[in-house]
Amino acid sequence: MQLKSEIKKVKLKELPKSFFRAFILRRKSTVDVSGRKATVPCVISLTSIPSRLQTVDLVIRSLLRQSCLAEKIILWLNLSLEGQLPRQLAELQSDRFEIRFRDGASSHRKLVFSLLELSNKTLVTCDDDLMYDETWLERLYADHQLYPQAIIAHECRSITVLNKKLLDYQQWPTVRRNNFSHPSLLPIGYGGVLYPNGALYDDVTNQDLYMRLAPKADDLWFKAMGYLKGTMVRRSSDSGRKPLPIIGAKGSSLAKTNILQDGNRIQWQAICDHYSFSPSCSDSLKAEHSSNPGNGERNDDES
Repeated sequence: MQLKSEIKKVKLKELPKSFFRAFILRRKSTVDVSGRKATVPCVISLTSIPSRLQTVDLVIRSLLRQSCLAEKIILWLNLSLEGQLPRQLAELQSDRFEIRFRDGASSHRKLVFSLLELSNKTLVTCDDDLMYDETWLERLYADHQLYPQAIIAHECRSITVLNKKLLDYQQWPTVRRNNFSHPSLLPIGYGGVLYPNGALYDDVTNQDLYMRLAPKADDLWFKAMGYLKGTMVRRSSDSGRKPLPIIGAKGSSLAKTNILQDGNRIQWQAICDHYSFSPSCSDSLKAEHSSNPGNGERNDDES
């Protein structure tokens, strides 16, 4: 029944592609590729939940088969999962892929622990229920080289305010325009997001604060931390194909809470109220918040 439920969430046209991609990824070696490919100076950081441990190896395999490789891939798991890894995941561990166990259960783990433990690194986040195509990282990093101070995302929405009222998340339109930057852009984690070193406000790792303001909305928390730091968000020049969902990757409650129950709007408003900035990110920040003037790149698209 669970598999049938998950299949319903996937578009019918994606089913054959998803099954085939999973089959190929588990057939191909992930060990013999690293010596033949360029490595880019970044770390891919992600997290997962117990119900996805049987399928998250497919995500890792897709990251290990990139056209250019990250210097490190780190999967952050809760301490309770130590010693409970399925064979197909545990066997992937190497100098390039590492699993680290830390306390905490929120989705913010995918970035927070890397920020705390990996100083001076460019970090790239992704989701744990998708398979990424071979050029996914190469395309993100190419834009990072062009705009080294910007947060780069393959997928974005535009936070939308109408008549001074923050609209429901489902009314925040998906951004279709490539190579586009605007203060209202919200990077969407499933497409992959690149964070330059120093791009986020210091509160980003304050667990008490993000669990109070945005406990189920890591994308919104990281967006706010970038905005408070004065870092622009840019949709990538080549967003490419959307990542393929993994059939059988059990869902979480976040989508229901954040989208269907309007949790994203509620949490974004809570963040804005706490830091006293406009939900549309259209106001000038106080000096104590915007402490990274070099990251406020000029945006020709906003004139």
